[in-house]
Amino acid sequence: MVTTPRPRTTTRDPGELAHRLTAWLGTRLPGAEATGVTVPASNGMSSETLLFDLEHPEAPFRACALRLAADPAAYTVFPEYDMARQYRILRLVAERTDVPVPRVLWLEEDPGPLGAPFFVMERVAGRVPPDVMPYTYEGSWLHAASDAERAHLEAATVGLLARLHDQVPVAEARFLARPGAGDALRRHVTAQRAYYAWVIDGLPRSPLIEAAFDRLEQLWPREPGDPVLSWGDARIGNIVYDGFDPVAVLDWEMAALAPREVDLGWTVYLHRFFHDLTVASGQRGLPDFLRRDRVEARYARLTGHTPRDMEFHTLYAALRHAIVMLRIAYRQAYFGEVDVPADPDTLILHHDSLRALVQGSYWD
Repeated sequence: MVTTPRPRTTTRDPGELAHRLTAWLGTRLPGAEATGVTVPASNGMSSETLLFDLEHPEAPFRACALRLAADPAAYTVFPEYDMARQYRILRLVAERTDVPVPRVLWLEEDPGPLGAPFFVMERVAGRVPPDVMPYTYEGSWLHAASDAERAHLEAATVGLLARLHDQVPVAEARFLARPGAGDALRRHVTAQRAYYAWVIDGLPRSPLIEAAFDRLEQLWPREPGDPVLSWGDARIGNIVYDGFDPVAVLDWEMAALAPREVDLGWTVYLHRFFHDLTVASGQRGLPDFLRRDRVEARYARLTGHTPRDMEFHTLYAALRHAIVMLRIAYRQAYFGEVDVPADPDTLILHHDSLRALVQGSYWD
């Protein structure tokens, strides 16, 4: 699927983290112990996750997951990691919606105990569509499912987005508003421009990403729509499923106030990203899963809001993903895993589809 080594996901020592975690637990629940501490193989390259069992007679639950901010000395993927903000989002969604999220237990904002802020939450049993190898490849549990089972999962996932957008009172999510002038969409895009500027600071610029920003301005919606709590990383790879039903929505670090279509565009495009990679490798992929027309129609039926300007929003999703991928590639170069090529656009794994979106030919 890729010609470069899989990027490292952590610079921390799991054994040392386990020892420090047990020491910290004693300050919150005297006598508590963390056992079976593991770092999952699917750990991301931004915030890190530790899995452990909480051993204590008064523990509210035994199976735990700890979300730890990225090591600031490890060439982080994002410029900041606000764990208190993520903790607050999880509590808000749990209290104001029926969208399933893990129960949160503790927040630690002091970086002293583990080297960075973190929070502890319940570990929910189930299965997650994998990124490596992608769930679109033969051999994954989702690829092996029947058409009816995948349709059930798709419907349940779109329903989850609809309920999130409809049920969270915007007034209670104001802390997620991006800074700056203009409406929520303008602020969201302005924040992405700032993120891109941070990624390329002292490094080669991406002509393709900059062309995509220019194309966004040409496609800018006349009516961006009212903001909602936007999950931000709205894709099935961030959902735990029991069978084919969602039981836990994970990874809220990209959440913001934004129009509904920001999440919808990300959901549709991120599936197409994995599907396109699969087709390029010679497999069929999952062409009839999470199709744009079907996602839009179901969302409209559930919410009464017909998604609009989806050419803009799928391009925006591909652009946002490209900036993250460029940062990850520069991170690999920092660790000596890859060399920076003469054309930095080739570091973006989906540069062909992003270029097609810029040219308006992708959905033809």
